[in-house]
Amino acid sequence: MESPFKPDILKGKVALLTGGGSGIGFEISVQFGKHGAAVAIMGRRRNVLDSAVSALRSLGIQAIGLEGDVRKQEDAARVVEATVKHFGRLDILVNGAAGNFLVSSEDLSPNGFRTVLDIDSVGTFTMCHEALKYLKKGGPGKGTSSGGIILNISATLHYTASWYQIHVSAAKAAVDSITRSLALEWGTDYDIRVNGIAPGPIVDTAGMSKLAPGEVVNKSREMRPLFKLGEKWDIAMAALYLASDAGKYVNGTTVIVDGGLWLSQPRHLPKEEVKALSRVVEKRSRAAPAGLPTSKL
Repeated sequence: MESPFKPDILKGKVALLTGGGSGIGFEISVQFGKHGAAVAIMGRRRNVLDSAVSALRSLGIQAIGLEGDVRKQEDAARVVEATVKHFGRLDILVNGAAGNFLVSSEDLSPNGFRTVLDIDSVGTFTMCHEALKYLKKGGPGKGTSSGGIILNISATLHYTASWYQIHVSAAKAAVDSITRSLALEWGTDYDIRVNGIAPGPIVDTAGMSKLAPGEVVNKSREMRPLFKLGEKWDIAMAALYLASDAGKYVNGTTVIVDGGLWLSQPRHLPKEEVKALSRVVEKRSRAAPAGLPTSKL
């Protein structure tokens, strides 16, 4: 699909993306690169990194792949330093590394719970912590250049509750809290904007294949307000908006990109039955004596 943004909207910027070698993270890498940014992607699998970098370079995008685990502070520091050494600067950090699997609460071990929190929430903070010294270029009273940008990939699971996702719900709730706290502190002190994106179900991603088998997706169609699944492109466009000057006054917000799915509830009554009931109530209201509340009919 054609981007609504100008091709040079991120010209001269350098972005580091964790989990940027596959799925949603890779699409963000592609779109950042197509819009002028140089891209460094961080991941644990060298073969995935090499394939992603090759694909990015084939599009004319400056790209490097750096092995590392966001759970390890030494890896985070090394990758940040390598990015700056290679490209000379760091402007945008996207925290997209995540872990997930379906499991009932009674079958989830404390270690499994801890692992997902380590990747999603602790990993997000660790990357932010190590990138800070390069992102805080200016800030109020500290120079003329503005600070960098952080985007944290979240989810909507914890806005209500989700079956078999207690570990991820807890982790993403922490990510949202990190986003708000850093937006307050680092936005004030260093002019760094920190925002999040909460994707809904996105086609052709590992998450969909692992967490929502085809029959589940088909059965849930009625609950989706727009009656369709999202695409990786949709999340990348939201990331472009938040990372560019188009979103220069947005800070501390997690943008939900799910077609309104998080608002959905099962339809307990068919629409036609509701219409019939409402017509009965309307007729009673018209027949009520003047001044008599319809609630007493």
